Amino acid sequence: MATTQGEEGPTTERLMLPMLYLDTLWVQVTGTVCNIACKHCFISCGPKVERHRMMSAPDVIQALDDGVSAGLRSIWFTGGEPFLHPEILALIDAALQRAPLGILSNGVLIDEPMAQALGERFASAPYNLELRISLDGCTPEDNDRVRGRGVFAAAVAGIERLASHGLEPVVAVSLLDDADAASADQASFVQLLREHGVSRPRVKWIPPFRIGRERSRRGGRAYRSWERLTAGDLLEPEAPLRLQCGTSRCVTSEGVFACPILINEPGFRLGSQLSEAIRDHPVDHEACHTCWVEAFSCSV
Repeated sequence: MATTQGEEGPTTERLMLPMLYLDTLWVQVTGTVCNIACKHCFISCGPKVERHRMMSAPDVIQALDDGVSAGLRSIWFTGGEPFLHPEILALIDAALQRAPLGILSNGVLIDEPMAQALGERFASAPYNLELRISLDGCTPEDNDRVRGRGVFAAAVAGIERLASHGLEPVVAVSLLDDADAASADQASFVQLLREHGVSRPRVKWIPPFRIGRERSRRGGRAYRSWERLTAGDLLEPEAPLRLQCGTSRCVTSEGVFACPILINEPGFRLGSQLSEAIRDHPVDHEACHTCWVEAFSCSV
């Protein structure tokens, strides 16, 4: 960033990235409201966390329609925990009439009726439905020390139910820096998934985002001063494609943000409506550095 002299005194020129087009629309359907409170959650979700409120069904539908008008190619529901939304199945139906849909979940609330309903939609909807379940260890000891007591058993049961109805989820594993980290062993996760009925195991590794609870978690850390993007980085011709925010936006009850990782950062709010947010946007947050060096995208 550079500092310049404006009419009202010194101003800071922010590091900006152009948006190429809208490929992925993120919808924070339950805001920051979640049924669990993971120690490493980078947006600090929990049962009583309403920094971003649950979105109403009409607001979600409006976001979907705005996304279609802007040319979206895929939709992701996230939170918080999307399956806390009382109208989640209707919202899933609405999304699947418009584009492929992915849902990020901790899996705990996927009981037998819900798994059956999701399996039916997976089999019959005009677009693909994908579930991604967070699991940060292959044992209760590894997983539950960061995600909470009993979460491993409930999540694995949810995975097994989904698989029994033909919808095999991707498992998302957070990579942490310390002894609380899940064992980064692809083979162990593959074996675990096969044991619970998943015939084609898929694992997505999530790099550390050192914000929210992860910044202060015992064993975690904040970003270091040098962990920032630079203007030189953005001179690369592929920069808008290397960062997911070059082709995505996140709609919440509190406005539209460049990505779902930075919804608690007011300086990264781009407007009240999606149409206001299809523009250049700042990428000077520390978390942008993680996406850059890891070539990471939440949606791929």
